[in-house]
Amino acid sequence: MELKWTSKALSDLVRLYNFLAPVNKQAAARIVQSLTAAPARLKEYPRIGEKLEEFEPREVRRILVNHYEMRYEIQESKIYVLRIWHTREER
Repeated sequence: MELKWTSKALSDLVRLYNFLAPVNKQAAARIVQSLTAAPARLKEYPRIGEKLEEFEPREVRRILVNHYEMRYEIQESKIYVLRIWHTREER
């Protein structure tokens, strides 16, 4: 499977880094690094995440990476990372 990042997911990474960096730049960099590495396992196990029924008929799923929720969509042989946010954020 091929992994693709949407522009919104990339914007989420920038937003999260910019939020955390003023307090601790090293921690912000580590968190962004862990978030960018997490979807790699989806290539091998794309359906490991919880399926979100409200998006039917699309196959949208989510995984938790520490305290961050990552939503992704499976389309044929591609996985699209859709959005990322901290679980305490109001959505």
